[in-house]
Amino acid sequence: MYLELLQNLGLSKNEAQIYETLLEFGEATVSKIAIETNINRRNIYDVLNRMMDKGLVFPILQKGESNYKPVDPDKLLELLKEKETELQKSLPDLQKLYRATPKENEVYIYKGPEGWKNYMRDMLRIGEPAYFIAAKGGWLDERVKHFYPQFLKEAKRKNIEFYHLFDWEVQDQLPEILKDITKNYKFLPNGYSAPGGAIDIFGDQVNIISNIQIGGFDDEDFSFTVIVNQQIADSFRIWFKYMWDFCPDNHYSHYT
Repeated sequence: MYLELLQNLGLSKNEAQIYETLLEFGEATVSKIAIETNINRRNIYDVLNRMMDKGLVFPILQKGESNYKPVDPDKLLELLKEKETELQKSLPDLQKLYRATPKENEVYIYKGPEGWKNYMRDMLRIGEPAYFIAAKGGWLDERVKHFYPQFLKEAKRKNIEFYHLFDWEVQDQLPEILKDITKNYKFLPNGYSAPGGAIDIFGDQVNIISNIQIGGFDDEDFSFTVIVNQQIADSFRIWFKYMWDFCPDNHYSHYT
């Protein structure tokens, strides 16, 4: 029942099976574990030794075959925190490696919900004003909206400015979107919306978004075609300013 969750937390498949079995029975011998999991007995001993090293199980010594008992699942949180601490220590060096090779004049594609998160992380990493053409509020999609609050918090901390040119229909079909966008937004004129597509510009990147609709994305295959090129990004910003200047003002709209 919890195998996928346990593996996502860093346990191997065999570790997850054994831990879940021990949780279910409270304690069990290697023979019992083998019957319940179909794992070879020799492998079970190896896995149990690794799990004891991690502090996930402990033996109950007794005459005959020993029982093994799981520790409280709170231990899983401790393991996660330990991994997070290790990552935090190494993160500066990993970021240096990532930035060591300049990413100039590249084109690549992000796909699906995880791709969307990568695209948002790029925005935070670059930390420059972001401009959105034919914006539709894709961050409200059920598959990604849980990520948006932490993104917004970090963007505010970095003082990243956002400028939105929304599709005309957003104001009628998704008016609640404006509670997150309190300034620097306008609407494209009626008849000039871009069904299924949008363009975002920040730093040296232009992101062309496909399969996007008002409030979300059409299917699992939505993608972001990322163009990393300073001249192209600068050109798109000029075109954005042209469109911005010719769109009617909203009460809170201004462009700097």
